[in-house]
Amino acid sequence: MHIVILGGTTEARRLAELLHDTPDLRLTSSLAGRVAAPRLPPGEVRVGGFGGAEGLAAWLRAHAVDLLIDATHPFARTMSLHAARAAAATRVPLLALRRPGWVREPGDDWHPVDSLAEASALLPSLGRRVFLTTGRTGLAAFAPGDGLWFLVRSVDPPEGPVPERCEVLLDRGPYGLDGERELLARHRIDVVVTKDSGGAATAPKLRAAREAGLPVVVVRRPPLPPGVVSVPDPESAAAWARTRMPSPPAGQGAVAQS
Repeated sequence: MHIVILGGTTEARRLAELLHDTPDLRLTSSLAGRVAAPRLPPGEVRVGGFGGAEGLAAWLRAHAVDLLIDATHPFARTMSLHAARAAAATRVPLLALRRPGWVREPGDDWHPVDSLAEASALLPSLGRRVFLTTGRTGLAAFAPGDGLWFLVRSVDPPEGPVPERCEVLLDRGPYGLDGERELLARHRIDVVVTKDSGGAATAPKLRAAREAGLPVVVVRRPPLPPGVVSVPDPESAAAWARTRMPSPPAGQGAVAQS
């Protein structure tokens, strides 16, 4: 049986770890290739795009894929759409693995928006020194700047235009609470911008902002494509995959279930 994980996230790597020793299973993790030195999961790994939904469908057919699991970043909207269309075209069962979004806590001063452009338009009313943690793409939305100063944190150097007044901090999570407190204080940050990525690796910035009384602009995550079933954690995704594996012939033992 051939399972393909569209990955690049911590949850995708964990799912690969849970499945890669399963008997009679071929496991392939597909990475977009946007990060220069990704943390590779166990099993087969391919890097690069497919050429849209049609290209992905052709790849699924050519490699006899039985199950497709979309464990991409919650904001990888285009890839999720391509996965849904390719799965429908090939009749390959599809599951989305999506970590839950962050939950507002007492004391949080959150300002939800639907896009980076909305976040950029809102910033001048909230602060002047911005901690921008939305990744290395899409920074053109903040390029006008309106006199703001930005601390841009990303794993790899930003792509495309960046704000005129900015400092780029190349760093990879997980981040600790003490480090986030110190960073906000050292750079005199007065507003934070983040995507609602969820997960624990980058959540300490939210607590640090709450403790400092800082407003946080939170970009809402896009919805999943219509009809796509999702689970919140790798363990649930592994269980879904195992229940769809064929039973072994009589006398050969059963595939372990979780």
